[in-house]
Amino acid sequence: MGKSAEEIHPVKAFGWAARDQSGLLSPFNFSRRETGDEDVRFKIMYCGICHTDLHRIKNEWGGSKYPMVPGHEIVGVVTDVGSKVQKFTIGDKVGVGCLVGACHSCDNCVNNLENYCPRRILTYNATYHDGTTTYGGYSDHMVVNENFAVRIPDNLPLDAAAPLLCAGITMYSPLRYFGLDKPGLHLGVVGLGGLGHVGVKFGKAFGAKVTVISTSPNKKKEAIDHLGADSFLVCRDPDQMQAAMATMDGILDTVSAVHPLVPLIGLLKPHGKLIMLGAPDKPLELPVFPLLLGRKTVAGSGIGGLKETQEMIDFAGKHNILADIEVIPIDYVNTAMERLVKADVRYRFVIDVANSLKA
Repeated sequence: MGKSAEEIHPVKAFGWAARDQSGLLSPFNFSRRETGDEDVRFKIMYCGICHTDLHRIKNEWGGSKYPMVPGHEIVGVVTDVGSKVQKFTIGDKVGVGCLVGACHSCDNCVNNLENYCPRRILTYNATYHDGTTTYGGYSDHMVVNENFAVRIPDNLPLDAAAPLLCAGITMYSPLRYFGLDKPGLHLGVVGLGGLGHVGVKFGKAFGAKVTVISTSPNKKKEAIDHLGADSFLVCRDPDQMQAAMATMDGILDTVSAVHPLVPLIGLLKPHGKLIMLGAPDKPLELPVFPLLLGRKTVAGSGIGGLKETQEMIDFAGKHNILADIEVIPIDYVNTAMERLVKADVRYRFVIDVANSLKA
């Protein structure tokens, strides 16, 4: 006979979970596995709320499994390490992003691209190697293979570093891969939300001229005075768009709503790149002719592998890049989700797990 769930996962845990596609979160007792030879266990201090969490708890993308403990922007302090762990010791500050497992044998894994492994295991709402469901960071502690944890630089406060484990790597990875990390380039960032505001900071740290592209003129002061963007472009203003035609080397498009791409393609120089990072729920129209005139590229990008995620967080530590956050207690999480639907946050909710999660 196989082992029972209690034998596979004997360590009690506590968090908040969604029980159905209403998405309503409430207290939830569950369990996690014992610390394996190559595992690190850590007390969760903070967990960011990603828009993906909202999609998942409401089953808006399909495939949601309940009960679901969301959260993949997780930071904490190591409390236990397995006998073969080499990267971490008790007391280290660590983070876990969107992945907790992969096959380790495919070409993607061999090339440190676990995020593209066909057998990658997501931090929550997935099935782990032992056949059990993965649970995320809206919980008191976590155990993970050491290869899927990153070290958080000492100078970064844990609460504002947490969103970098998803939002940060989502912006950093395409800048690096598509060669938009060179000083002197002109970078556009579409949308000034949880992703976009971090993209502005990374772009500036790489030495780019950064233009925020938005439908909201009232975000100009925030973009320039607070986030340090060089300029601001209202995409609904035809005069502004015309004046900026063919001036940008690359554009990071973070918008998840249906929106026109042709005006953005027009902003690109020849050989310019429009990188799609949002996930609209309906297909976008993409005429080919504007791409032919200038050998322009439209591409997509997600998170990065673990090596690149560590590289990103180290870069953030060197340049003091942090997310702008609103810290909340766990019992505010349902209200936070309602506000997130309305984009009523600047720019990322972060749950103070350690101080507010009580069994």
